Amino acid sequence: MNLLHVDATTAELPEPQPKPTSLSGQLESAISVWADAVTDTGVWECGPGEFTADRSTATEVCHIISGSGTVVGEDGTSADIGPGTLLVLPRGWRGKWFVTEAIRKTYVIVGA
Repeated sequence: MNLLHVDATTAELPEPQPKPTSLSGQLESAISVWADAVTDTGVWECGPGEFTADRSTATEVCHIISGSGTVVGEDGTSADIGPGTLLVLPRGWRGKWFVTEAIRKTYVIVGA
């Protein structure tokens, strides 16, 4: 097995596509760096706007590289996010992302 290495700040992403869960017409782009049957890790970017997120079947851990916004759970808890934020969305979490400045993050999804 080989070591994988990506500079998440400069990695080229594919042409952005419409985000299926966007409530405001956002575009997103991502690359998967490594995946197996239950884990996926990569780099993701999304433009300003609002979208829903559902982590019913998997936990997501992400590190915000650039951009800013707020993540709000269905229970009303919220977190302002920006460069350096480490965010954990545990299995069963549902809520919305409000992106004020295009966000780039690295992510690890476990249990997908």
